Amino acid sequence: MYISKRVNSIKPSPTLAIDAKAKALKQQSIDIVNFGVGEPDFNTPVNIKEAAILAINENFTKYCPVSGTLEIKNAIINKLKRDNGIAYSPEEIIVSNGAKHSLYNLFQSIIDDGDEVIILAPYWVSYPDMVILAGGKPVIIQTNDKINFKVTPAAIEKTLTAKTKAIIVNSPSNPTGVTYTGEELKAIAQVCVKHKILIISDDIYEKLVYDNFKFTSIAEVSPQAKEFIVVVNGVSKAYSMTGWRIGYAAGPKNIIAAMTKVQSQSTSNASSISIKAATEALNGTQECVESMRDKFEKRRNFIVERLNALEGVVCIKPEGAFYVFPNIKVFLGKTFNGKIINTDIELADYLLDTAKIAVVPGSAFGAEGHIRLSYAVSIENIKTGIDRLEEACCSKC
Repeated sequence: MYISKRVNSIKPSPTLAIDAKAKALKQQSIDIVNFGVGEPDFNTPVNIKEAAILAINENFTKYCPVSGTLEIKNAIINKLKRDNGIAYSPEEIIVSNGAKHSLYNLFQSIIDDGDEVIILAPYWVSYPDMVILAGGKPVIIQTNDKINFKVTPAAIEKTLTAKTKAIIVNSPSNPTGVTYTGEELKAIAQVCVKHKILIISDDIYEKLVYDNFKFTSIAEVSPQAKEFIVVVNGVSKAYSMTGWRIGYAAGPKNIIAAMTKVQSQSTSNASSISIKAATEALNGTQECVESMRDKFEKRRNFIVERLNALEGVVCIKPEGAFYVFPNIKVFLGKTFNGKIINTDIELADYLLDTAKIAVVPGSAFGAEGHIRLSYAVSIENIKTGIDRLEEACCSKC
């Protein structure tokens, strides 16, 4: 009673639920290796924290403009020009309470009832539910590890209908870590521009790419494409600032104005203190980013090698983010501890209860038969966790 049909049609975030369960078990002094977490395990860099402390001491604690201060907008504009070669004006920027909030504002601003939004599977768990909450219809294009979890322009064109409003491109990807090249993005952009489909480019893992892979935002592939693109990014992953809750979007003025209107009637401005911290993150030294990226690359190499050494497990080596997404179908249909494990959800429950490791089932991302493991944990914990996975599954096969 009293709950809307829209809210009843969506699910709580499974990644946050698994992370919360793992942390609750840890608080009970149970030794859990948490591969479910979607945040860097590093501390926020000192210069960023000091900027926040200075803001507090200088009493920068009042309301800000809804879409962000001119100072942080200029920091974002400079970042986009410096890193991506894309030019924006302050009117084309909005700062929100995390990139997730930017996406929410965007969907509320562009979707009418029945509009279709193309989502590429495996997908970040919140995309479909945010589209549904805005009255839209998620249209899923399935990919798999045999095609490196990448979509083709032909598959996109085949999926388009008269109701298609937008497509979400997340590169590097959560959950797979797969990253599109500039040429691949250009081909996708050409299809979308041809059909006047809005491209939502989720670039939140931009800074975390490996093996000298060159990150490209789809917004930079051609001047013609820019007017059809909204770039969403933030400081959470690159600067280990998940709890500070600062994200932003850059795009056409009319869309940003609509997002600002939505935000003005919900949260108003993002935290003034966090805005100051994020400004320092974007303007200050970037050495911390490279240091974290280097550690993540070493962890990625280690976990991929260990997973592929498990008989029957297939794990592609991702170019970015801090996740691996192994195919674990070899374990399904088998009996462990007297119980048949038929699904990746049952496997995730078994691993948490028996092996004391937290993973996220692939079905939460639209890809059954996989699990997502975050390597935002120490090498020592990765080793312990994969040892436990091997003991719980491979030794009993």
